[in-house]
Parts: sequence; structure tokens; C-alpha cells
Amino acid sequence: MGSGHYFWAIFYFASLCSASLANNAKINFREKEKKVLDQILGAGKYDARIRPSGINGTDGPAVVRVNIFVRSISKIDDVTMEYSVQLTFREQWTDERLKFDDIQGRLKYLTLTEANRVWMPDLFFSNEKEGHFHNIIMPNVYIRIFPNGSVLYSIRISLTLACPMNLKLYPLDRQICSLRMASYGWTTNDLVFLWKEGDPVQVVKNLHLPRFTLEKFLTDYCNSKTNTGEYSCLKVDLLFKREFSYYLIQIYIPCCMLVIVSWVSFWLDQGAVPARVSLGVTTLLTMATQTSGINASLPPVSYTKAIDVWTGVCLTFVFGALLEFALVNYASRSGSNKSNMHKENMKKKRRDLEQASLDAASDLLDTDSNATFAMASQFQRGGGQQKPLVRHPGDPLALEKRLQCEVHMQAPKRPNCCKTWLSKFPTRSKRIDVISRITFPLVFALFNLVYWSTYLFREEEDE
Repeated sequence: MGSGHYFWAIFYFASLCSASLANNAKINFREKEKKVLDQILGAGKYDARIRPSGINGTDGPAVVRVNIFVRSISKIDDVTMEYSVQLTFREQWTDERLKFDDIQGRLKYLTLTEANRVWMPDLFFSNEKEGHFHNIIMPNVYIRIFPNGSVLYSIRISLTLACPMNLKLYPLDRQICSLRMASYGWTTNDLVFLWKEGDPVQVVKNLHLPRFTLEKFLTDYCNSKTNTGEYSCLKVDLLFKREFSYYLIQIYIPCCMLVIVSWVSFWLDQGAVPARVSLGVTTLLTMATQTSGINASLPPVSYTKAIDVWTGVCLTFVFGALLEFALVNYASRSGSNKSNMHKENMKKKRRDLEQASLDAASDLLDTDSNATFAMASQFQRGGGQQKPLVRHPGDPLALEKRLQCEVHMQAPKRPNCCKTWLSKFPTRSKRIDVISRITFPLVFALFNLVYWSTYLFREEEDE
């Protein structure tokens, strides 16, 4: 008997175990999720209009922790001063009304796709210009409810945000673009936003921007006070550095080439008027077109940018080369007129000198004849003794010899190197061209030294 009872007991226990295993195998956890959702979100059981309680069920403000994942930054527009970003935005908070039984850890979380089923923070992006959700193929949004009442909200959105820029150092500048998130209706007495601890902002690897580099980002708080109360606010500052290589190739090197081409006119003959005029006008128009194209891609700000200084000075050099030819042309024409007048004056002086020499010769003959007659008379009166001739102080021949002696007695002046070098070029117009060949490159090189040292130093200061 004892053994029979023992056998039936073992058989009954085995049947119970097999039945329980069969029941577990037939459990549909999706049905369990539906029942749990009906229990916690059923009619009359949960009101999405009421905010959750504070930490540990207190009456304090609800705490919402935020983190974002930057997927891409499509453009940074200097003209409209805005940038476009696509990101995954996440919020997490605790709502004790949503606690449920996880069936011994088998229900890790419940997933919802309708945000209006639970209470949601009224967060908005304060510097947003445009924005839209992504609905392909299904709305890119989900809500996860965990057994302890924690709620995770995640959504993918694209935003166009305002980014006020300071372009004084353009294109050697750095820009800080912010992303601001704040509560619209709940004050800090009811709702507080905090950055998620650890890693509040993530950026996709190999983020590509056409003309910028994302150097770093900083998270901060920006609570604002208005006449209706104080509102919680979060912000992240994205520091962008402009890639200078693009502007070096597209702007700076072409401008330098145009300025150097304008100097070619200094080496052309001053008589080649069509060549020098066409070269000067062409470079001037090209430089003006380059400047207008640069300004078309920038907003009309009231201050002077670094690129304005560069293009303005380059345009001045090209215009100066054109004015230099006008000065050379004027000097050549005035020099030819002066040379003709000089030749006529020389001819006139020669005629005057010839006439003066003839008059002096006739006067000298008359003086000699008179002197001979006087000497003869004195010789007769003096009993045959001759007196020496004495030249009077006012005699022109004596004055000429005295001047010659004074000239020879003056100390010789030291030769001036510049004057000696310029004396090799006979005309004034040629001298202007030669001086321009040296002056223009030297002044332009000095400008480059001052320009780059100034703006690069200011860039380091700003950094």
C-alpha cells in the first residue's frame, strides 16, 4: 500500500509540472501587454492632463531629463544666419501612475506610438524657424513605459534654427550656434528640465559639413524669467570653425593674381597706350566683379569684415595701376613739350651767344686800338718809357676768371645713389614706371604682412 501511494504521488506531481509547463508555453505576452495597458491607461484610470508628481512621490516639480543625438547638420547659411540640423530627441521622466507588474522580469517595457495617451512635457525649441517630423514609412516616434513607471519618449525631427553670427573676422571666423529648449506653459514650480547625466549630447561619427568643422559643443542651462513666472530652459552651444582653404583658393589667390597682373603695365612701353589701357580696365572690372560676387553671398551688415578689407585694398591697387598709366602718359606728353621748348631755347641761346661773341670781339678790337694809341702817346710824353697796363676791377674778363676760381675752390658734393640711378632713365615718365615697379610690390607685401598678422592674432584671441 505504501508503495502504491508513493507511486500515485509521484505521478500527480509530474502531471502538475507538465501542466504548468504547457500553460507557460501557451502564454501570449502581447496579450499580457494589452491587459497591462488597459489596466494602467484604461478609461477613468489615467488622466494625461495631470502632470506626474515630483521625486519620490512628493508635490515638487516633475523632473524631465533630456538628451539628444545629432544625426546631421545639412547647412549653415551666412546670409539668413540660420542652420539646419536633424536629430533624435529624447526625454525621460517618472510617472508613478504607470507602474505595472513585469511578470517576473518578462515584460521589460511597454511600447506606445501615440504620444497623447500619456502626459507629455510641453517642451519647445525657442530659436526654431522651421521644423517637421519624419513620417516615412511610419512616424519616427515611440514611447516606452518601464515597470517602475519611468517613461522614455524618442522622436526624430528636422529643425531650422536661428544662429546670429558675428562676421567681423570672416572668413577667418568661428561661429557659435545654439539649440535652446524650454517649457512653454509649466513654470519651474511644476516642471524642471535637466540634462541627462553622463552623455547628454551625442554626435554622429564622420559628421560632414561643406565649409565648416564642428570643433566642440557645450551644454548649459538658460532659465528665463518673465512676468508670468520662471521657465526651465536647456541649451547646447555648437562651436563651428570655418574652413579657410575654400576661401584661399576661391578668393584670396585670384585677387592676388589680379593685382599682380595689373603690375604688368609697368613693364610695357609708355607708347603702348591700347595695351596698357585695356589691361588696366580689364583687371579693374574683373576685380569689381569678384568683389560683388563675394558680397552677394554675405548679409549686408553694418560693420567691416576681414574680406572687405582684403578686396578693398586689392581693388585700390588695381585702380592705382590704372591711374599710374594716366600719370605716365601725362608726364610723357609734358616732357615732349618741354624738350621741344628746350631745343628752341638752346637754339636761341646759341644765337645770342654768337651775337655776343661778335660784339665782344669788335669791342676788343676797338679797345686795343685805343690802348695802342694811348700807349704811344704816353711813350712820347714820357720820353720813350712804357707804363704797364692795369685792368680795372669792373672789367668783365676779370670777373669771369674770379668766378671760375671760386667754382674750382668749392668742395665737391657727395653723389646721391637714388639720383644717380634715376639719372640713367632720361625721361620723367620712364622714371615713374621704374619707381612703380618697386613701390607697388613692396607696399602690397607690407599690406599682406599687416593683414595676416592682425586677423590671425585676433582669431587666436577670440579662440
